[in-house]
Amino acid sequence: MSMDIRKIAVNVEETHIEAGRDIAPATRKAVAVAVIANPYAGTYQEDLTPLMDMGAELGTLLGKKCVEALGITPEQAESYGKSAMVGENGELEHAAALLHPKLGAPLRKEVEKGAALVPSSKKMGSPGQVLDVPLGHKDAAYVRSHFDGIEVRLNDAPRANEIMVAVAVTDSGRPLPRVGGLTHEDAEGKDGLR
Repeated sequence: MSMDIRKIAVNVEETHIEAGRDIAPATRKAVAVAVIANPYAGTYQEDLTPLMDMGAELGTLLGKKCVEALGITPEQAESYGKSAMVGENGELEHAAALLHPKLGAPLRKEVEKGAALVPSSKKMGSPGQVLDVPLGHKDAAYVRSHFDGIEVRLNDAPRANEIMVAVAVTDSGRPLPRVGGLTHEDAEGKDGLR
C-alpha cells in the first residue's frame, strides 16, 4: 500500500535568551511533520502492517528533514522524539502502528546510533490542535538535560480521515540545565540508559 502524503511541514526553534541570560550557542530543535491519509479511517482492520511499513518510510523522511533543517551532521544530533495524532475517524492503534514497530530504526540511522528508546506520544485530534512531541537524549536516557519537548500545530490537519506524524531532533539539550544527573559529555551510549 502506498502512502498518500498531503503535506509536510518543518519548523526550527532556536532559544537565544533564557531567564535573561544569553544562550550561546543557541539551543535548537527541529520538528518535521507529515500529514497522511489514514487508509483505515472509519473501519476496523486487524492487520496494520501497511501502517507499520509507512512508519518506516516516515522515520527516514522526517528524520532526514530534521537533520537537514538544523544544518548538522547525523552524529551531531543529541535528542529525538516522535508523535502522531489521528483524526476523528481513526483510532489510537493507527498512531501506534505508525510509531512503534518500524519508525525507530530508520530514524536512528538518520541521527547516527540512537541507543535509547525514542520517546513518543499519540492522541486523537482535529485540525489546529497542538501535538506535543516528547524529547529525550538519543543515546542515554538518563541525561536529564535533554528531557524536553516541542509542539507542532497545523491549521488544517489532521482532518477526520488523516494522521499527523511528527519527528523531532535537537542539536542540544535544554538551555541552562541544572537538575543534575548524567551529562551529554559523560554519556557512553552503550545500553541506551547511561
